[in-house]
Amino acid sequence: MRLEKCWFCSSTIYPGHGIQFVRNDAKIFRFCRSKCHKNFKMKRNPRKVKWTKAYRRVHGKDMTQDSTFEFERKRNRPERYDRNLAENVLKAIPKINKIRSAREERHHKNRMKGKKEKLQKEAMKELEQGISLVKAPSVLQEDPSLTLPKIKVKVSQKQSEENHAMEE
Repeated sequence: MRLEKCWFCSSTIYPGHGIQFVRNDAKIFRFCRSKCHKNFKMKRNPRKVKWTKAYRRVHGKDMTQDSTFEFERKRNRPERYDRNLAENVLKAIPKINKIRSAREERHHKNRMKGKKEKLQKEAMKELEQGISLVKAPSVLQEDPSLTLPKIKVKVSQKQSEENHAMEE
């Protein structure tokens, strides 16, 4: 059973799934779903479409170089079946997955390292600019000069009668 990769988004295509497009020069393009096929027909570059694996790699959001990726690489040369080798490979797969996930977590942590401080600095700057808008309720009770003055308007009897007549 061979698992192919989508030409556009690099996701896994299982047997019996996806679309295959063969160009005049016999180059085969495999797509996992119609979304990828349509984007290919519209001649979109996968490195510029944000949801693709290529975009994430180019913009530093995913790991690009790691020795664990070597195991996923497609090999066209057939290997002679060796039972011991197959057994060792099957035992090694969980270890490799564990190593890869740990490295991905470390990569993500390094990428997000300065994010929290940056957000706090932006919040402090915004607070300093609009401090007049934000006052504690206890401060407002202690110092009534911070609140807006209440304006009393005197309405004469004559004006109220005119308004009442207009309402009818």
